[in-house]
This record gives sequence, structure tokens and C-alpha cells, in this order.
Amino acid sequence: MISKETLFILSLFPYLGFLWFISRVKQMPRLALYGFYCTLVFVAVTIPAGIYAQLHYGKSLANVDWLHGSAESFLVLSNILVVLGFRHAVMKMKETED
Repeated sequence: MISKETLFILSLFPYLGFLWFISRVKQMPRLALYGFYCTLVFVAVTIPAGIYAQLHYGKSLANVDWLHGSAESFLVLSNILVVLGFRHAVMKMKETED
């Protein structure tokens, strides 16, 4: 049986492939692309935060509110960037149609 840690690491490869492909698409809104890259920052912050929660508090990250909320703020930021990037692209398309 594959451990959750191994599965987590393996799941990064398809996401890195996704980032590689969308970074080559000229129509991809840059702000949305930055948001997708920011998701990697979320992952990079969450891993040490989870380790710290386990070592310092003896709990999982989800059970240490201040640490969990701090890590999740990077996911919120990435989602905002993705939404704003695509919103801008849609508004730009509507302007060119008129």
C-alpha cells in the first residue's frame, strides 16, 4: 500500500506537468498563471507547517488553528489570483467583441 506521503509527492508531478503546459499557452492569462504557481507556494508552506505542528504540538496541521489558517492563506491568495486573471481575460474578450 502506498503511504499518503508518497502519494502526495507523486501528485506533484502531474501538477508540474500542468504548469509546464499552461505556461506555454499564449492565451493563458498571466495573473491566473501566477495563481497556479502560487499553489506551489501553498504546498511548500504547508509541508513544513505540518511537520512543525506534529513535532511541536503533537497534532496534525488541521488541528492547530493558527498554523493551519496561516498556511491556508496561501491557497486563498492563489485562488484569488486565478479568479482575477480569468476575470480580466473574460472582460478583455467582451471588449473586443463589442
